[in-house]
Amino acid sequence: MRILYLNHYAGSPKHGMEYRPYYLSREWLKSGDKVNILAASFSHLRQNNPRDLPGLFGEEEIDGIIYSWYATPKYAGNGIKRVLNIFAYLFQVWNMSRFFVNKWTPDVVIASSTYPLDIYPARFIAKHAKARLIFEVHDLWPLTPVEVGGMSPRHPWIWLLQKAENFAYKVSDAVVSMLPCAKEHMVAHGMAPEKFHYVPNGIVVSEWENATATLPDEHAALIERLKSEGRFLVGYAGGHGLANALQELLKAADWLRDAPVSFVLVGDGPDKMALEQMARDLGLDHVHFLPAVSKAAVPALLSRMDALFIGWRKLPIYRFGINPNKLFDYMMSARPVIHSVDAGNDSVREADAGLSVAAEDPAAIAEAVRQLMAMTPEDRQRLGENGKRYVLENHDYRVLAKRFQKLFKANAAK
Repeated sequence: MRILYLNHYAGSPKHGMEYRPYYLSREWLKSGDKVNILAASFSHLRQNNPRDLPGLFGEEEIDGIIYSWYATPKYAGNGIKRVLNIFAYLFQVWNMSRFFVNKWTPDVVIASSTYPLDIYPARFIAKHAKARLIFEVHDLWPLTPVEVGGMSPRHPWIWLLQKAENFAYKVSDAVVSMLPCAKEHMVAHGMAPEKFHYVPNGIVVSEWENATATLPDEHAALIERLKSEGRFLVGYAGGHGLANALQELLKAADWLRDAPVSFVLVGDGPDKMALEQMARDLGLDHVHFLPAVSKAAVPALLSRMDALFIGWRKLPIYRFGINPNKLFDYMMSARPVIHSVDAGNDSVREADAGLSVAAEDPAAIAEAVRQLMAMTPEDRQRLGENGKRYVLENHDYRVLAKRFQKLFKANAAK
């Protein structure tokens, strides 16, 4: 199979997030498939964006995967510059569409750029190449900008995105959703029910089995000191932004200032300075902030914690489900998870991998910490092992890639 994968924000181990297109493609290559990923040269998600393109287009091969990079302007935030970045990418993919029809001739075309506008060039290529068209949904746009970003449903940008989403559900041969509870919404917008397929995010087992990276000295020294003092360590690793509900974790820490527990928050993000100031204002000496660690060092970090925290804001959009990579990393570490969430699904509860409490409820978070501290190490280990087993069974990219491939083979049977 020749697979053309349109993903504006696609990354790689060389560039950083997002990793899903790379990991799926790498598995497909093992089956003899060929993959060409079409991506923008600039993404706010990547740590390293491609540089020095020879004009408006550049191509490189990464672990057997062809990456076609399209020159796009830089942006910050969600303003007009990001919109210009999107249209620069789409315009150039349109310009190259006949090349892919006539020269590359894919068997499968995947439209997967979060925003649904890439369905138009993807449909053109798939139709003229007689390829199967798959629409891959990360987030529900334009519903997310409306419900989370506060944009008016009557805004021209939202109207344009809505037309594209409806068109995608109508013309795609299959719809792959990373959100487990989104089927009803998609059907309401024109998708035939049988098109729906749930393929969540995942983990690469070998990255955990072969993990040898050690922690930076600063991190190792703090953890060692806290352990020697007999502290119960609650860890968080990831972005420090509004969506992560870390303010609620600090409020919970305020409830636990007299308990032998310490909170270790590792990462960076737009709200980190405000969170550090909040901890100082509350006098939370048992809350510690550390810089982000490399992806390779995440297993070493998480395994040193006694429990791990992940939180969410109380937002209606989560009724369609959540699918965070960070949670799967947590569960792979075999540590119990405190999950503060109100959503359509809850992997921690399903797996019996920790304690789930309501979103934005510091008292409930504090009580969950107390409950885990009161458990025996064996009981906490049982919860952790439940989570690891659940991820291996349901979120191994080797399993997910094969599930995706079944949709490719459906085309061959036509």
